Amino acid sequence: MKSLADRFRTWYEYERDCNAKSLTMLASVPVERRTEAEFQKAVGRLAHLVAARRRWLYRLGHWSELPAIFPPDTALPDLPALVADTEAAWVAYLGRLDENELARVIEWQAPDGRRYRWDVEGILTQTFGHAWYHRGQIAQLVAALDGRAVDTDYIFWCKLPPIDNPPPA
Repeated sequence: MKSLADRFRTWYEYERDCNAKSLTMLASVPVERRTEAEFQKAVGRLAHLVAARRRWLYRLGHWSELPAIFPPDTALPDLPALVADTEAAWVAYLGRLDENELARVIEWQAPDGRRYRWDVEGILTQTFGHAWYHRGQIAQLVAALDGRAVDTDYIFWCKLPPIDNPPPA
């Protein structure tokens, strides 16, 4: 059985695949639709995902500066490098993840000035749920812009083999 740290590493490999699919979705939007506000909103959602991942790394002590949570004026050509840098940092962090780190409690100040305390396991769970939420928004925006939305559900990434001769229902 996989440890919880191993599961978080697997889930991040899934997220990396979804990041690539999100970039592909955004690139599929017809050029003539890319000046629309909804396109910038979709690009902004992915930029926000990257910034949120960086912000959590900062809070965990593994990113050098606190990023803006909603980066202004991010353009589609900027995203691949932002995603790649962020993924490299997360892969390095998760490569060292163990049960002691998962149990570590950190404290931080939110943008509204309130302070919070949470264990790393909860933080990592939040980051994955946050990404799922916004990827769904990106897919909806892309589809509305006549781009090609891609299903990023975990079950499809897992590529479950069908069962031969399933029992009768």
